[in-house]
Amino acid sequence: MGSSYVISTSAEKLDRKTLEKNRRIKMKLLCSKLFSLLSPPHHHQSTKKVLTQQDQVDQAITYIEELKERVEVLKRRKEELEQGTGDQSKKFMPTTAYISIKTPMVEVRELDSILEVILTCGLQKNFTVQEVIKIIEQEGAQVVTADYSTIGDTIYYTIHAQVKITRLGIDASSVHLRLQMLVS
Repeated sequence: MGSSYVISTSAEKLDRKTLEKNRRIKMKLLCSKLFSLLSPPHHHQSTKKVLTQQDQVDQAITYIEELKERVEVLKRRKEELEQGTGDQSKKFMPTTAYISIKTPMVEVRELDSILEVILTCGLQKNFTVQEVIKIIEQEGAQVVTADYSTIGDTIYYTIHAQVKITRLGIDASSVHLRLQMLVS
């Protein structure tokens, strides 16, 4: 009877040891994840000297408090602008609320084998999205996504395309030129 008691307590110790080890590993991972979320200025301070885990947690707490203060300041500024009581509200509100784009703008970015086309135009456009997609595909890319949003009387188109043959690539300047000719 006494030997069964010894076996059960050693198994309990082993379980407690394993549970404690797993808890410590989990806490270490959580602390490292928390420290990785700090902004770069807070992160660079630690490169000068090795910080203890407690110092890292203290830095995270300080950073979170700074962010809370910043959020409060931004909320107050937003309320002032919405109410029109802020100094800057009269400068920004009327001018930015209803700006319309008279001439369409084309922006083409090439990132490795991805092509991003951003078109900005007014509601009275003289082209169709189908024509834009056709030009992109003629230049050697396959459209992956095409999205748009309308703000006021301005339409923003964003088109992402994948280059069909990556070793040949795509000439972004040619795409830009043809699209510019289309929208003008």
